[in-house]
Amino acid sequence: MDLLHQDVRHIYKKYLAAAFGSAMIGSIYGLVDMAMVGQYQGPIGTAALAVVAPIWNIIYSLGLLTGIGGSVLYGTAKGRASRDGERENEYFTAACIGTAVLAAVCWAAVVLFDRQLLELFGASGEILPIARQYLLPIKFVVPLYMVNQMLAAFLRNDGAPGLATAAVLAGGAVNVVGDYAFVFLLDMGAMGAGLATALCAVLTTLVMAVHFFTRQNTLRLVRTGQLGDKLRRIGTTGFSTFFIDVAMGFLTMLFNRQIMRYLGADALAVYGVIVNISTIVQCCAYSVGQAAQPIFSINYGAGNWQRMRQVLRYALYTVAVFGLAWTAVMWLFPTGLVRIFMAPTPAVLQIAPSIMRCYGISFLLLPLNVFSTYYFQSLMRPRASFWISVARGAAVSGALICVLPAVFGPAALWLCMPVTELVVAVAAIGLIRIYTRALTGEPATARQR
Repeated sequence: MDLLHQDVRHIYKKYLAAAFGSAMIGSIYGLVDMAMVGQYQGPIGTAALAVVAPIWNIIYSLGLLTGIGGSVLYGTAKGRASRDGERENEYFTAACIGTAVLAAVCWAAVVLFDRQLLELFGASGEILPIARQYLLPIKFVVPLYMVNQMLAAFLRNDGAPGLATAAVLAGGAVNVVGDYAFVFLLDMGAMGAGLATALCAVLTTLVMAVHFFTRQNTLRLVRTGQLGDKLRRIGTTGFSTFFIDVAMGFLTMLFNRQIMRYLGADALAVYGVIVNISTIVQCCAYSVGQAAQPIFSINYGAGNWQRMRQVLRYALYTVAVFGLAWTAVMWLFPTGLVRIFMAPTPAVLQIAPSIMRCYGISFLLLPLNVFSTYYFQSLMRPRASFWISVARGAAVSGALICVLPAVFGPAALWLCMPVTELVVAVAAIGLIRIYTRALTGEPATARQR
């Protein structure tokens, strides 16, 4: 597919369909696991998987760090290759090396310190053993989760978004069938859900690997000079995407602790449902960013500003639709969503609607804020992307989670994210306007800032 010359609308729609399918199916891992374990073991099972969620966020986010960071640079280099001959595959090679190192570190941490990690993220009492059972089979395949994220990003930039989606679809199908078979038919409970997820990761990797045996493939490992500098550039470019995802784990940990301090286990079970729905909404935002990023990057490298503006317009329409749709779902069907993920007690059903509707307001602006970081990355503006992601994922949100319930009472905890998304959206919209206006006449090799 010619990202430099074919109809922009057609390319964007095709990439969006592939990225949306990939992102949504990927989120099924956690969703189906939590739903099955919640139905099998009740609210305690849902709470246990909510505690595991931050570990997932960290692992996935490290894959995005090297995948998005490397693929943005790869795409930009590909766009200007005819002018300066930059070897884009040096960034692919560097990203593979960086992913291997990070995967080894994470693997060791999960295998050796699983109990300590789970306790750090809020596990205790009945919750801890269930969480450890779920994590046990996953320990064997931890590196694959990072490899899958990295490969998917490069496949989209190498003109194979459909294969990335097919890989995740195949893995998702195994996960769904395996969850039911292992959890209920074989009576394995949480460990069965973990086993299904581990098998899913293996199959996803195998399907993606098919790309390297096709004629379309241009990705290859090459000798690369200045490896340290390339890894630094990959880390700088991909940091905001990494931080958005890892911050979700950080915020989940803060929420878990504050909920147990002020509200108790029933509220934590409801928050476990919110975490999974928030993951879906965030994946919708990822799909817009991941669909637009290859088109942005290669056209930025080639200096095709008008094409970039067209893609931006389509992307903004898309995030607006996602924001409105998911906010409406949270307001209209709160108890229905709870029943999907657990067999709720009367106490849970009583408190769930108000909590979910209040928190759900944040979904109105969440897709815009997440997409903005992809846009800034594609424009080689890592500082803008960095500050948006840090404000949303730690600075503003973390302060509000700690302060609001202490000052205004426990119920104010659920307003933290709506206020955060509003503050960040004001800044993001301002920066999008500034940088889009600056595109005209700006050289493709503009200094990062």
